[in-house]
Amino acid sequence: METRFLQTFIVVAETSSLAETARKLNITPSAVIQRIRVLEGEIGRKLIHRSGHSMRPTAAGAAILPEAVRMVRAARDISAIAGGSIEAGGLTVGASNSAIIGLLPDILVALKRNRPKIDVHIVRGQSADLYPKVIADQIDIAIMVKPHFKIPKTLNWALLREEPLVVVVPARMRARDPLAILATEPFIRQDRNNWGGRIADRYLRKMKIRPHEQYELDSLDAIGMMVDRGIGVALVPEWPAPRLEGLAIRKISLPNAPSRQFGLLWPRTSPREWLIRAFVNEAINAVVSQKSRKPDDGDSRRRRPRD
Repeated sequence: METRFLQTFIVVAETSSLAETARKLNITPSAVIQRIRVLEGEIGRKLIHRSGHSMRPTAAGAAILPEAVRMVRAARDISAIAGGSIEAGGLTVGASNSAIIGLLPDILVALKRNRPKIDVHIVRGQSADLYPKVIADQIDIAIMVKPHFKIPKTLNWALLREEPLVVVVPARMRARDPLAILATEPFIRQDRNNWGGRIADRYLRKMKIRPHEQYELDSLDAIGMMVDRGIGVALVPEWPAPRLEGLAIRKISLPNAPSRQFGLLWPRTSPREWLIRAFVNEAINAVVSQKSRKPDDGDSRRRRPRD
């Protein structure tokens, strides 16, 4: 069983798109279909259900997916060991949407520049979904929000950045007490199934504020754009969002605001320990460099004034 066929199956399962799989693997769509057919022939079960250009795992496909990921990772590790390098091989990195936009690009650039033999495979998901995948060894490391419960001793945690809660309002709104804004204005809530959304919910409860809820969304970018349109205000972490540059929104700081902590979570013991440590070092260095390049307050106020 060729690992490239398994890798194709994994990418199809993650993207649900024939075209996106072909693009990521740099092969033709017909080659994607051919690889899946060969794999299905070897296993003897239908693994992918295809509807037009959409492709999704069947029940059998979903059942073998975790093992397929482990097999591909093991094959990469064997190649790295044979090559005599402890900093060569494959890493599966889980990342939340906020991390993919705000942290991951700089980390990957640094990794490609300094440790080019480490092959990174990205798995997207919310922090609540990534945490059990680290536990189950389905991913090697996660860039995610710190859990609101105690992290077990079998895992390591490294903080990358803290994002205090801020009130986000339309730029044209007259400045006034942020708690009064939360209590009186239409409110766009971050999804409470998201760990960042739970931080905001606990703060509102602590301050005994019952906002006038309009919508509950899991995308901070979408929340920012809705505030720009004047649909409501929001209580969210102060997250890096390049796509929001130029929007007419303003961030107001809060008294005693809690923070969303973004960092790295990985197993304390792993057969890919050296690769994980290399990734952690590059991630920390990349975040430090990112902070040093951050524009001064004058530049940020020109587009998004804040109190």
